[in-house]
Amino acid sequence: MARPYRSVLYIPAANARAMEKAQTLPADAIIFDLEDAVAPAEKAAARNALAAALANDYGPRARIVRINGLATEWGPDDARFCASLRADAVLIPKVDSAADLDRVAALIPDTPLWAMMETPLGMLNAAQIAAHPRLEGMVMGTNDLAKELNSRFRPDRLPMLAGLGLCLLAAKAHGKVIVDGVFNAFKDDEGLRAECAQGRDMGFDGKTLIHPAQLAIANEAFAPTDAEIDLARRQIDAFRAAEAEGKGVAVVDGRIVENLHVETARKTLDRAKAIAAMAG
Repeated sequence: MARPYRSVLYIPAANARAMEKAQTLPADAIIFDLEDAVAPAEKAAARNALAAALANDYGPRARIVRINGLATEWGPDDARFCASLRADAVLIPKVDSAADLDRVAALIPDTPLWAMMETPLGMLNAAQIAAHPRLEGMVMGTNDLAKELNSRFRPDRLPMLAGLGLCLLAAKAHGKVIVDGVFNAFKDDEGLRAECAQGRDMGFDGKTLIHPAQLAIANEAFAPTDAEIDLARRQIDAFRAAEAEGKGVAVVDGRIVENLHVETARKTLDRAKAIAAMAG
């Protein structure tokens, strides 16, 4: 069963209390942030705090560390620090090309890499980035992308759709995890629910979040519904029965069911099992 990434919560690595609380939050993954969420004067202290935090048990939650870019004065030290850190992945900011991944990979030999997709050049090079052999996941950085595009906020995210689509296609083509960008209005539940539904409809695996209050909505939005699980089971059963009769297709609820639909149904059930396993 593939690990779910419905909810991916940013936590400042300088905030020891928040990192401790994250051990009990219903997040599928945590991004311990050494970059934007940490003031320049606190970078070194944040590394020490993070090392202490990751010595604790975060259960089934994926532990992802976002470092500063190698072009900054803190990035090389962050990368060397992560080389022996107890983390599931290292997230690299502002990835423009596969060469950016190569430079970090040379400093961190073993830990899987993730890429922040948040620049116009990154959008245009999404396919080569997703194809990198060390890459396991992609995170949409929609705030930075909006800044680079000089785009306006719209509830339908029309200015984002080209970039979101390019990265989504690249990730799916190469079998990589991809999670949607953050929703900034953390008290706007309906807005978050609508944006999660859009991301799920597009095919994203989950959503990055800035506040624990957003976790329940994301977890629900990116999980199979009871109706989807029921349909998946009935499609599999109907197709098996059709095969036993020597037929290549079945009919469920007035719709044709072929092998490709059965493959999707099995993925739905596998996802539901993985989410249930996360909950214990």
